[in-house]
Amino acid sequence: MTVLATHVDAPAMTRRAILHSYAQEIRCEFLSLLRMLSFSLPTLLFPPMFYILFAVLMPFGRDGSWQAAHYLLASYVVFGVMAPGLFGFGVTVALERQRGWLTLKRVAPMPPAAYLTAKLVMAMAFGAIIFAIMAAIAMVAADVRLPWTAWLSLLAVATFGVLPFCAIGLFIGTITSGEGAPAVVNMIYLPMAFLSGLWFPLMILPAFIQQSAPIWPAYHLGQIALAAIGQPSRGDVLVHIVVLAGFALAFFLLAHRRLLRGS
Repeated sequence: MTVLATHVDAPAMTRRAILHSYAQEIRCEFLSLLRMLSFSLPTLLFPPMFYILFAVLMPFGRDGSWQAAHYLLASYVVFGVMAPGLFGFGVTVALERQRGWLTLKRVAPMPPAAYLTAKLVMAMAFGAIIFAIMAAIAMVAADVRLPWTAWLSLLAVATFGVLPFCAIGLFIGTITSGEGAPAVVNMIYLPMAFLSGLWFPLMILPAFIQQSAPIWPAYHLGQIALAAIGQPSRGDVLVHIVVLAGFALAFFLLAHRRLLRGS
């Protein structure tokens, strides 16, 4: 039994107390992961580092025929926002479940949804921070200029695009141990990013990778990000959104089922 699946009866809380409980849970969740350097440093630094390498320093990033700096901005923002969902849920939920922290949360006088809400807000906040870092580098170092509507659209992609990966991470956290979760997440995170065309454009990758890319949720988020900033993308944006919503719903339901079983 865990806090995500069931909750013991608790005295009724006032609306102010409920809001305060949510706010404190969100604050603690965000600060705890921000202070966990093994999570925050790779999450916040790897996407900008790759972007600077391929879009600013290397000749590959100077090819203006297809606006490489713009394309890679979108793809590396997506690469970045995958991490808060996969690692922020997959690793922390596995550790907290293993250490009995979820059982303690279940008997605490707090709203049942506060735990999950805090993790979702944490992931979305990290997604927004990653966007801000990438946007600043793109404007200063790569001379990327976009309409303000495009910047806002890409911010929305970064903020809400974490949700399918939160669902996948949550499911991973319910089926793995705390020690095994980082390895499992990395085995999914890095290959998915490459096979979805986030590290390098799909147009330069082998045909079999291009054909199989739609099986990955990162591919669909990447196409939405490209469309958001006016870059050529594949497929209809609405279809990509529906596919991502399906991924999110499916993995949340699988995770919920595992938690109900007390796994």
